Amino acid sequence: MQWRVLPGLVPSLLVAAVVSLQGCSLASIDDNLPYGVLNNNDLELVAEGLPTYLLMVDGLIENWPDSASMLASGADLYGAYAGLFVEDPKRARKLSDKALGYAFRSACAHDDDYCELRALSVPEFEALLEDADKGDVPMLFTLGSAWAGYIQQNTSDWNAVAELGRVEAIMERVVALDEGYQYGQAHMYLGVLSSILPASLGGKPDQARAHFEQAMTLSEGQNLLAPVLYAEKYARLVFDRELHDSLLEDVLAADPQVHGLTLQNTY
Repeated sequence: MQWRVLPGLVPSLLVAAVVSLQGCSLASIDDNLPYGVLNNNDLELVAEGLPTYLLMVDGLIENWPDSASMLASGADLYGAYAGLFVEDPKRARKLSDKALGYAFRSACAHDDDYCELRALSVPEFEALLEDADKGDVPMLFTLGSAWAGYIQQNTSDWNAVAELGRVEAIMERVVALDEGYQYGQAHMYLGVLSSILPASLGGKPDQARAHFEQAMTLSEGQNLLAPVLYAEKYARLVFDRELHDSLLEDVLAADPQVHGLTLQNTY
């Protein structure tokens, strides 16, 4: 079964990645340097330049292999590049696997209780998330995003797909701890996850709608990716043509130039 789990969400990883880099290696150069990427509206230019970031982060991780923030940047950047710009499925799977590997290492460096996540039983996994606090939110968001991207690239592997519930649990914990983090984009993930299937097959369209609307509210309408996914994933699912067209018309009429969101909005 071809199951594109989270198409369209990858641009948000670029936001996380370059902001994370701002707090690491780039901070010594200029605090505004990451916004040269985030505020760029030329997707082709970013596609050509992003591999340089990847190689730079790989080198920095070689020097600081236990840096949680550097590993998180690697996870976000590799996940974004694999999902946005790589068309070869085999190569995309390899890059998303590297992204997830960096995310696992980042989580372990942040807290050694997270070092063997795949080996934990479901109750143990849920208990670990229950103990998380607001300081764990960036780590959890990076982990959940990378894990979702990995599943998206490996939908023919049922062992990978079976881990989707863990991604949902992670994003639900992010929402519980700090729902406004990254413009409320954890709500976007949960909206997509809740709208994979129609209600008759076990989907949760009502929950999906609530998550998408909350994501739009938390970003104060500035994150244009939220209404696009709302239209694509929810409105189409429930055959609400009026809502679908209204959401997309509003996006087309909006100004994509928003500090820190221009690249994502242009996409």
